[in-house]
Amino acid sequence: MSQTVLITGTGRPYALGFNLVRRYLENGDCVFATVRRPSEALEALRKEYSDRLHILTMDISSTESVSAAAREAGTLTSHIDLIINNATTASADTMKELPDFDLDQIAPAVNVGAVGPIRVLKAFLPLLKNSEMGALVVNISSEAGSIGKCYRTFYLDYGTEKAALNMLTMTMHNYFKDDPNINIICLHPGWMRTNPGNHEAPLDPYEHAETLRNLFETKRHDKDGPVFITYAGEAYPW
Repeated sequence: MSQTVLITGTGRPYALGFNLVRRYLENGDCVFATVRRPSEALEALRKEYSDRLHILTMDISSTESVSAAAREAGTLTSHIDLIINNATTASADTMKELPDFDLDQIAPAVNVGAVGPIRVLKAFLPLLKNSEMGALVVNISSEAGSIGKCYRTFYLDYGTEKAALNMLTMTMHNYFKDDPNINIICLHPGWMRTNPGNHEAPLDPYEHAETLRNLFETKRHDKDGPVFITYAGEAYPW
């Protein structure tokens, strides 16, 4: 059964978001792909799937921008069955330790990487509620957001935003616990080759996107399973 999917952070052809768009389109689904700025790769994909790919300009750090994108989507569809909050950020200082890190970079990162996905959830909630198959929200987190597994002395911005995203996801899971039609999870997606030259990462984004697509369908109605999971579907420590 085809579905309507919203995916954020989809502009880079070698990254996860773009390849999730490809996989859902290849599966016959309707996709709303969001970007902050125009993407040549995404525009080329739209030529191939002009009837099922809609590109929305949306900055998840801005409530106004997210709300405007939701209004636009509402003119094109009556419902959304799946949201994948993939967009994130990291500052230029992310690999630096405390003495060299600009601490003023943490709050903007949290605004994008943690609050941003919840902005999307709130703005698109009316469309999610109209899903006939039951809606799922997937927040792409990271092992870097695990407090229990934390070992780094850097990632002061990125790790903090992902930990905050995990907390917000669990809070939203509690909020929707008695709603049989909406579920929400967060995911450690694994280490992928999402940057040119990153040959050490074991996972190919296009191949891995299909693994995740299949995984998400097992979680749509799973209210009792773990909320923070790995790409293998296993619980990951908060």
